[in-house]
Amino acid sequence: MARGKQRGDSSRGPGGASRSASRGAPGDGDNGRRAVGQPRKRKPGRQRSELRARIMVAVPAIIFAIFVVAWGGAVFTLAAAALGLICLHELFTMYERARPVRLAATLGVIGLAVAAHFGGPDEVMLATIVSIPLVFVCGLLVNGEKLHTAGMSITVLGLTWIGLAIAHSILLRNLPHGDGIMIDVLVGTFAGDTAAYLGGRAFGSRKLAPTVSPNKTVEGLAIGVVTAVIATWCAGLYQDWLGHGQALLLGLAVGLAAPLGDLLESKVKRDAGVKDAGKLFGAHGGALDRLDAALFALIAGYYVWKAMLG
Repeated sequence: MARGKQRGDSSRGPGGASRSASRGAPGDGDNGRRAVGQPRKRKPGRQRSELRARIMVAVPAIIFAIFVVAWGGAVFTLAAAALGLICLHELFTMYERARPVRLAATLGVIGLAVAAHFGGPDEVMLATIVSIPLVFVCGLLVNGEKLHTAGMSITVLGLTWIGLAIAHSILLRNLPHGDGIMIDVLVGTFAGDTAAYLGGRAFGSRKLAPTVSPNKTVEGLAIGVVTAVIATWCAGLYQDWLGHGQALLLGLAVGLAAPLGDLLESKVKRDAGVKDAGKLFGAHGGALDRLDAALFALIAGYYVWKAMLG
């Protein structure tokens, strides 16, 4: 989902600079060499291949998302909780050395999903508060003397980052027209993410966050935000209960929130020293790689739509 994500930490030297950047390639500058820091030009055929692979992964995921969102109820809650647990597993696998408290995180995510399904924001807040001491108690029971602050910290990160996003997706689905709004959010997220990736490849020159994800660009971000707004607005054209201004505002929230989720996951992976969070989608990463932008976008979508409802 990242806009021009790096090919892996193993190919980077100190400070995040690519070791391959100093080698050059035939046809890149004088004597077949490319200046250090100059972006690598990808062949059009390879770009098309990467885009085709991204679409092949995205299409089944979109079909699954539409099915569970349309079904709603317990089916959606179970599917959301399952995806949350998979994302947690990937996060904790990356930081296995920290000894995260898996039992507490599992119980916490399930509790957050149940609270969102049967209750509302107040119940979700209560479940979040309860999960913090739960991490400590379960850590003492399971890890004993091996329980450390680092393990508790990564566990709480998983609960608040992934668990709260899952809870908010359930809260959003339960709002009036929540199914339609969720589809709009997902459409805006996917379209914006894809446009940012392609736009960054084609026009990117200014680094967005070089210490977090060196290949993301300001141009890619701008193209992604604009595309997310337009895509969300277009999706809303089929919903007579959603005004044009509301769709544009929702799209703007999605366009701004989604890249933050993407950058957060990039930072988490960079610190862990891994290219992908998991292997659920084979060479295209894990569930966390596919949902990183949506985790933030769904929360933004919930609060924007709730405010619009009054």
